[in-house]
Amino acid sequence: MEQEGPISYARTFVRMLPGLLLVVGAFYDYLTPSEFTAAPLFTAAPLIAAPLYSRRGTILTGLASGLVVLAIHVQLDIAFDVAAVTELATVLTVAVLAVLINVLVRRSREELASQREIAEAAQRAVLPEPAERIGGFAIAARYEAAQADASIGGDLYAVQDTPHGVRLVVGDVRGKGMGAVAAVAVVIGAFREAAEQEASLEAVAQRLDRALEREAVRRAGIELFEGFATAVLAELPHGDGVVRIVTRGHPPPLLLRPDGTVQTLYAREPALPLGMGDFGSWPDRAEETEFRSGTTLLLYTDGLSEARDEQGIFFDPADRLAGRVFHDPSALLAALAHEVRRHAGEATTDDMALLAVRRP
Repeated sequence: MEQEGPISYARTFVRMLPGLLLVVGAFYDYLTPSEFTAAPLFTAAPLIAAPLYSRRGTILTGLASGLVVLAIHVQLDIAFDVAAVTELATVLTVAVLAVLINVLVRRSREELASQREIAEAAQRAVLPEPAERIGGFAIAARYEAAQADASIGGDLYAVQDTPHGVRLVVGDVRGKGMGAVAAVAVVIGAFREAAEQEASLEAVAQRLDRALEREAVRRAGIELFEGFATAVLAELPHGDGVVRIVTRGHPPPLLLRPDGTVQTLYAREPALPLGMGDFGSWPDRAEETEFRSGTTLLLYTDGLSEARDEQGIFFDPADRLAGRVFHDPSALLAALAHEVRRHAGEATTDDMALLAVRRP
């Protein structure tokens, strides 16, 4: 938020720059001897306008440059001198090139916007926002893209009410773009099926593992499919004040207690990410922790914990949340998203998925 003022002023200045160049160039040409010329300023004006203005704005800027040059030459009575005619021709030629650049830039932006809309639609289709209450728990989810023009990432989350309790997954697929979205679809689809069918959380994790490995083989290579994902799975049994966690190479979840204390749920036995069975295997073991009334479980991707400020200091969610109490999961996620933006500013380079569950 603190950087918006300077950025806004800079953008305004840049948009005003073509007009300023014309004014400065006109005074320079009028006040200096004829052997001095402000032609570089007059040619720069339409070139700067090309990526910033509409096609009409670029044309008008080019015409204004030519008219200012011609008016000065007439005023100085040098309109038909060879040097003056050459200067005017140069300015008009550059103005025409600026219009062509404007057309190409606008076309590229439209194509990029179209591709991004398609990718975002695909991502929303496989990553719908969960209901605010599921299985008696208050739920909130949030997806934050690193930048407005960044590639679509592979962060994911899902919540499922099952006969075994409310089950959740938060993960991060390797890579970006449509390949990552395809992998997200595989993980989410496998999770929703396995969460209903498998009796244990460990078995759910193993189903996700096999689903990614099968898809990688079917697509014949890492070039067409992002082959692994870090993930953390959680299970909240109905009627029991506990939470079970399985971690697969993912940042540890946090428990926010009603008294403001924060507990980091580190995995006692680290395991490889999903889809990396070729590198070895460890038996999944769900770790159980007390989950009392008023406690909130926070799952997140490394876009939160690996966000760094200008000094390279990582954002520490456990430290930032210690001593604070949030009665609404949505308020918790909104506060985190705001604080990580203030911490990292323009240095944010990774997407961020957040999922919070509170036991009433």
